[in-house]
Amino acid sequence: MSRREYDEDRARCRLSWPVPDLSRCRGQFPSLGRVVGGHPVARLDGPGGTQVPAGVIAAVARHYETANANAHGLFAASVETDAVIAGAREAMAALLGAAGPSTISFGQNMTTLNFSLAHAVARTVRPGDEVVVTDLDHDANVAPWGVLAERGAVLRHVPVWPDATLDMEAFRALVGERTRLVAVGYASNAVGTVNDLAAVRAWTREVGALLVVDAVHWVPHGVVDVAELDPDFLLCSAYKFFGPHVGVLYSRPGALDALATDKVRPQLDRAPERVETGTLNHAALAGVTAAVDFIAGLGPGALVGAGLRQQLVAAMEAVYAYEHRLVERCWRGLGELPGVRRYGPEVGAARRAPTVSFTVGGVHPDEAAAHLAARGISVWSGNFYAVTVVERLGLAASGGLVRAGMAPYNSQAEVDRLLGTVEALAGRRARAGHGPGP
Repeated sequence: MSRREYDEDRARCRLSWPVPDLSRCRGQFPSLGRVVGGHPVARLDGPGGTQVPAGVIAAVARHYETANANAHGLFAASVETDAVIAGAREAMAALLGAAGPSTISFGQNMTTLNFSLAHAVARTVRPGDEVVVTDLDHDANVAPWGVLAERGAVLRHVPVWPDATLDMEAFRALVGERTRLVAVGYASNAVGTVNDLAAVRAWTREVGALLVVDAVHWVPHGVVDVAELDPDFLLCSAYKFFGPHVGVLYSRPGALDALATDKVRPQLDRAPERVETGTLNHAALAGVTAAVDFIAGLGPGALVGAGLRQQLVAAMEAVYAYEHRLVERCWRGLGELPGVRRYGPEVGAARRAPTVSFTVGGVHPDEAAAHLAARGISVWSGNFYAVTVVERLGLAASGGLVRAGMAPYNSQAEVDRLLGTVEALAGRRARAGHGPGP
């Protein structure tokens, strides 16, 4: 599906059925029952990692209880571990729309996998080759490509506009005959921007460059179809979509086999294993499968009995619609508060991650986050490893941003709590003589 078709389908979806209230799933998350400082917790910190449902916790515990053994043995527990690995590959292939489990590799985290990928690509680079990265990305999709610069490659940076969207004309101009690889995020973890990857993929095809997509901040919030997008590599993290800390690498069929990866000699010299160094976290992989199953269960009940991929697409459509309703309320509400400045694209018809970043005039972001935390509201402050975009927004010296994000277990009441608490903080600061800020 192209970006335009996706947006048109989204508009039709909004008109044809009511937005589901996914907060019904809250009861499946034990951590949401906490009380902090006399306040029930409002976990709006999802961009840094979601909470984990009971089914995922149980799957991890069950593996330790019944099948805690290394892989590739002939006894029952080891055979069961092999099945856990295979099941996790199948589940992630379904979530990403991949051709099959041989396209899915696992690692300690997305950053580690991307460094491993960069080391492999570096062996193919010649002096003067060019690598394009963006000023919008999390540093996990920027720093690893510095390895290629050590081999003589030249790093080119795509600038961002003041609204925290990429300068697509500059992007197009940077992709040329010497471009060996383009690394770009699907969505910004700092400000919620969703990039036009279809255009970027077309440009990389024209020059034969590899496309590496950091999808960590989009997989939890919208449909991903790697068969349609056709990236060479796409990475994500299970702990961002209700699972344990596991990194996931999708490789286009044949793409990983074309690279000389770092591996021990006994490791299989084929995809997907050839980029997996050491023993995998098998219990966590059991949790990955359970997390994907949880997502599938968020969709319309009428689809029960459909294939897993169909269930996941329907579920992610519902997740996007629900989270978008929450983020629209949050975005509008913050925009009405004196002294509060929002960052990132407007929330509207165009695709956007349900992430809202803002500042409160005269209040350091850490102070604002601490004020909210004392009232049971979990948010983040700082640059969120999206170092360059925060610098380009002129916020690095003042502490960066305050960031809140929506997940299916969040509610309208929690958004309203956030708005009311920020309003009180901004009003208190204004009364203290600091003024309303920008």
